[in-house]
Amino acid sequence: MANIIFYEKPGCRNNTRQKKLLKAAGHTLVEKDLLAEPWTEARLRLFFEGYPVSEWFNRAASQIKSGEINPDIVTKEEAMQYMLVEPLLIRRPLMQSEGQYRIGFQQEAVDKWIGLTTTVQLQDMETCQQDHDPCAQHS
Repeated sequence: MANIIFYEKPGCRNNTRQKKLLKAAGHTLVEKDLLAEPWTEARLRLFFEGYPVSEWFNRAASQIKSGEINPDIVTKEEAMQYMLVEPLLIRRPLMQSEGQYRIGFQQEAVDKWIGLTTTVQLQDMETCQQDHDPCAQHS
């Protein structure tokens, strides 16, 4: 089983569900607060490598929902600057294991990467299921 550094927004219901799935599969987690982490451009780029810029963003963030930031048209440089200033814009969770880095939690992709032995039906483990999204707000 894998040892995973799991960067989350504490209190986010989806991150809590994601961690339960990982632990049920026998993985060990080191849980870190994504919002308190001293991010640098170099560290964030490790997670984003191979992903289109538009997938770097937390679509539930208020700046995205309001249209202030459009993830589909920003450059890599602009996206990075936005995220260094406001970590809530970063798609969660960020996961690191054995030199590999991932963003988001698509169950099928995580299963292929490190394995999820679960009887839980595949479901959307990223989109907040509430009208008022506490995941997008500061704690």
